[in-house]
Amino acid sequence: MKQIKLYTDGACSGNPGPGGWGAVLLFGRHKKELSGGEAETTNNRMELMGVIRGLEALNEPCQVDLYTDSQYIVNAIEKRWVYKWKSNNWMRDKKEPAKNPDLWQEVLGLMETHKVKFHWVKGHADNVYNNRCDELAVAESRRFRG
Repeated sequence: MKQIKLYTDGACSGNPGPGGWGAVLLFGRHKKELSGGEAETTNNRMELMGVIRGLEALNEPCQVDLYTDSQYIVNAIEKRWVYKWKSNNWMRDKKEPAKNPDLWQEVLGLMETHKVKFHWVKGHADNVYNNRCDELAVAESRRFRG
């Protein structure tokens, strides 16, 4: 399996509001940047879209080290919250539905194809690729401001 590094980030102006996501894929000396956005969304949805679009860009099953500054994403996977939500019919508890089940289902599906290890990085710090993802995400969110 190819070993890929994937950096992702999301941004939102208001929450909800116009948002964007960015992803940087690294394989050897190759680098690919992706970005997109939506007119009305949330920060967490954009964080998830960066993960989804980054993993979707891979043409074959890969070993992926995924770096994100989203504790929501890292904790949901590493602490297995998302699997509990899914087994509870996308409910966090008896009264509160889990947020973004549509996107979490996509992430879980992509994780069946790729071996993904999630890593949390501090946002807006000294990680050049996380900062680049933030630039891409913010630029996309600005495209949707009225």
